[in-house]
Amino acid sequence: MIPRYSREQLVKIWTPNNKFKIWLNIEILACEAQCELGIIPKNSLKIIKKKADFEVERINTIEKEVKHDVIAFLTNLAENVGIDSRFIHQGMTSSDVLDTCLSVQMKQSCKIIISELRELIEIIREKAIEHKNTICIGRSHGIYAEPTTFGIKLLKVYAEFKRNLKRLIEAEKNISVCAISGAVGTFANIDPFVEQYVAKKLGLRPEPISTQVIPRDRHAHLFSIIGILASSIENISIEIRHLQRSEVNEVQEFFLKTQKGSSAMPHKKNPILSENLTGISRIIRSSVAPLMENISLWHERDISHSSVERIVCPDALILIDFSLNRLKGVIKNLVVNKKKMKLNLTNTNGLYNSQRVLLELTKKGISREKAYRIVQSVAMKSWDKNINFQTLLQRDKEVKKFLSRNDLAKIFDLNYYLKYVNFLFDRVLKNGQ
Repeated sequence: MIPRYSREQLVKIWTPNNKFKIWLNIEILACEAQCELGIIPKNSLKIIKKKADFEVERINTIEKEVKHDVIAFLTNLAENVGIDSRFIHQGMTSSDVLDTCLSVQMKQSCKIIISELRELIEIIREKAIEHKNTICIGRSHGIYAEPTTFGIKLLKVYAEFKRNLKRLIEAEKNISVCAISGAVGTFANIDPFVEQYVAKKLGLRPEPISTQVIPRDRHAHLFSIIGILASSIENISIEIRHLQRSEVNEVQEFFLKTQKGSSAMPHKKNPILSENLTGISRIIRSSVAPLMENISLWHERDISHSSVERIVCPDALILIDFSLNRLKGVIKNLVVNKKKMKLNLTNTNGLYNSQRVLLELTKKGISREKAYRIVQSVAMKSWDKNINFQTLLQRDKEVKKFLSRNDLAKIFDLNYYLKYVNFLFDRVLKNGQ
């Protein structure tokens, strides 16, 4: 992934140097296990552990000749270890190293991503509590609906990301597997003890049945969850973008004094971070389909999955880490315009009370269909002529038959919409939803 959308700690996981370190660790751990089985002499193991090392450039040079990355790596080890290198990689196949390494890299990435997600969830929780009673107009289809609070908006986001966390933890567990089972996965030339030993040392579990590769449904599951997480990031990003529109202006991304919003128009303050997150989410989701297709391989193995994973796995994980980190900053520094929220409520002319009027009329014995026609007729006048809805209701002959001015005043009490705010917060926060 390009540096613009990368963070160093995730990038390091996917560097060639880290990859070869993991390969070396896998090979040495396998040698330790085979030494315990009496297959490798103890003295040879000592020499291997002391001398085994690699040089990235040398591996690259060898690979140009042999056209095989694992063989190039093993050749470089042999150059450093000497005759005892004959015990390295005994009974193993390339996929034992490649797939187990990929599991380690994905697990390392997930640990960081999960940590970022936990921090984001806490920031959202704090912001939701801060604006628990910050009342604003809710919208459906982009049109004024009924009042809600900005805290409730964020509470929904909090619950969504909590679900993402739960899914991601499960997905990390699912990909934390090791396969050291040799060609076609039958353990014909290597004892299952080696796999168990390596898995335990790496904090993994043995893959119950691997053929020659770890089943790719595990990887597809993880990246499906990453795709859902990206969609959740886009979901809140789009909400912020809509709320920052000039005619809405209920929230704004934090804007530095030195920041410039447009090369042409000095007045501009654009929601560039949220827009950026929307775009990145598209890229992350695009990684899901190729990894789904990787599940279908020929017989006990082929390498059609390899090129996909070399590109998609690091890029998607680096991008989701970057996105979570960026969203943390957006939410933490979000500027909430309470005055504009109140003004937008006022600009509705009280139309958000239409359902309350409808329900009160039905309580007076009117059919729902007739009550709906009465309220809709008055509401359309309010829309078209920009006149206060309550005023028009007070003048309407049909309405006056059933609802007094005092009745309407009670109906138009804004606090009515706050009565279950505490209930919602308690249900989500106290019940660990």
